[in-house]
Amino acid sequence: MAQEHPLVQLARRTIEKFVRDGEVISPPSERTLEMEQQAGVFVSLHKRGALRGCIGTIEPAQPNVAQEIIHNAISAATRDPRFPPVRPDELDDLEISTDVLSEPEMITSLDELDPKRYGVIVEKGYRRGLLLPNLGGVDTAEKQIDIALRKAWISKDEEYEIQRFEVVRYH
Repeated sequence: MAQEHPLVQLARRTIEKFVRDGEVISPPSERTLEMEQQAGVFVSLHKRGALRGCIGTIEPAQPNVAQEIIHNAISAATRDPRFPPVRPDELDDLEISTDVLSEPEMITSLDELDPKRYGVIVEKGYRRGLLLPNLGGVDTAEKQIDIALRKAWISKDEEYEIQRFEVVRYH
């Protein structure tokens, strides 16, 4: 396995400790600059190339990215409703990435989207759907919006707001 970025190492240590021992680790005493900032973070888990869990926050919910990763890594491994909790025998097969989100910005046209560069948030009242950027099989802004709308249970016929954001993805 190639050397993982410190944010991914933190997510992996968090998941391993929680899955094996049911314990939540403390944030590292020595933190990188990325760990000190405040931002929304998504933790994505893949097993043999297939999605195994993905949970995150659009806006920061914790005091810093390190704590955001710890919280979201546990959720991605144990609380993604699409998957059963990760088992100890799966830990060695997990590929983990962390996405640190920029501040979302409102847009008024699909011309302002590029699914390779920008993630998208669609919102109508309390319903909100998010899709991260640069996902396999999502090659057009239209497809990106369609998936986000379905995740939010928003009809294409309804009026809704669109925001875009960028991520820094760590492996």
